[in-house]
Amino acid sequence: MPIISVTIGVALLLILMVILKLNAFVSLILVSLIVGVLEGMSPIDAVASIETGLGSTLGHLTMVIIFGGVLGKLMTDSGGAQRIATTLIKAFGEKRVQLAAVITAAIVGIALFFETGVVVLIPLVFTIATAAGVPVLYIGMPVIAALITMHGFVPPHPGPTAVADVFGANIGKTLILGIIIAIPAFTLAGPVYTKFFKKESLEIEIPKGLFSPKEFSEEEMPKFGISILTALLPVILIALQAFVEIFAPESAIMPVVDFIGNANVALLISVIVAIFTFGLNRGIKMSEIMQSLTESVSGIAMILLIIAAGGAFKQVLIDSHIDKYISDIMAGSTLSPLLLAWLIAAILRVAIGSATVAGMTAAGIAAPLVATTGVSPELMVLAAGAGSVTFSHVNDAGFWIYKEYFNLTIGQTIKTWSIMVTIISLVGLAGVLILDMFI
Repeated sequence: MPIISVTIGVALLLILMVILKLNAFVSLILVSLIVGVLEGMSPIDAVASIETGLGSTLGHLTMVIIFGGVLGKLMTDSGGAQRIATTLIKAFGEKRVQLAAVITAAIVGIALFFETGVVVLIPLVFTIATAAGVPVLYIGMPVIAALITMHGFVPPHPGPTAVADVFGANIGKTLILGIIIAIPAFTLAGPVYTKFFKKESLEIEIPKGLFSPKEFSEEEMPKFGISILTALLPVILIALQAFVEIFAPESAIMPVVDFIGNANVALLISVIVAIFTFGLNRGIKMSEIMQSLTESVSGIAMILLIIAAGGAFKQVLIDSHIDKYISDIMAGSTLSPLLLAWLIAAILRVAIGSATVAGMTAAGIAAPLVATTGVSPELMVLAAGAGSVTFSHVNDAGFWIYKEYFNLTIGQTIKTWSIMVTIISLVGLAGVLILDMFI
């Protein structure tokens, strides 16, 4: 039975990593192979599935993570991150620095993919926490909560946009309703949830190569305007593409903005700009700039491999048709359409790890209910989106992104990340059900 295979795989992964202290990349590959065989795949087919998962994950994320890491390193090594952090702290006050970080992440999260947002904002998280003298996760958890919430609920992110197409929902209305639901979701999952932790449990050791603890003088730091513009350039480029796609899809500039608004291209352009704004224009030699680039890539290498292995595990689960097994079980349910969409997406999310697959599968099953029940298609999109971000664990690449960037153990990651996204999911479901009373 598929559920038993998944349970065995997750248990084995925890044993290998937590008890035997085996490297996460090796552990994930071994477990992926075992689960594939348990599900009836031949060893060769299981290896092929793993290769597909590694390739598709790396193909999607390699440039995003590397260019994002380079941009972040240039920002920290030049003092740009410190300038942004100190300016935000002065503007909001140290008591409200968490709020400043959340607002920034929510704005960034509307346009950026989750992975892109993480690599762009992580250096700022480290810098703000260090400058304000607060634990890293006190800032990091709310920032991540805002990013993953916007990623799961708000078009033009690919998941909500694709699900909206299946349900025939209006993109603009979905975006507005998504933001309405997202605000209380990431507020409760981020700033409020961090209050339940002791201060010392929110402190972490920042991974080497991702952050420079150097204190810059006022003269050494670039100006705030150029610092924030360079840091948010990928957001601006991607947001421009989304804006034109939504409001002027037939425009003659659409091919251009499609290109520069691609996450990989936007980050590449931003890195080239950062080489000038954070480096050459400040009198830093090209050799020193390239040294920062090299150090940033070396610090990211193992993170990238572990994330890719998480993608391999996810691919094995998909190729063994566990999603179809769960879909068949839920297809005959008589639950509320909104609750059904959420529940199918949530179960699939836990089972296979992919939020996009979970949301799309739930939409495919529940789509006919829009016509037969008259339920709001926009709320169905958000219900599926809320379900698709629930309890993320070891079969989700996002779990490993969060774990490795914040240098956490699996236990710490489950206690912070997994519970946090589940809060987002439940608050999202509650918001959908409440809005359903008025729409």
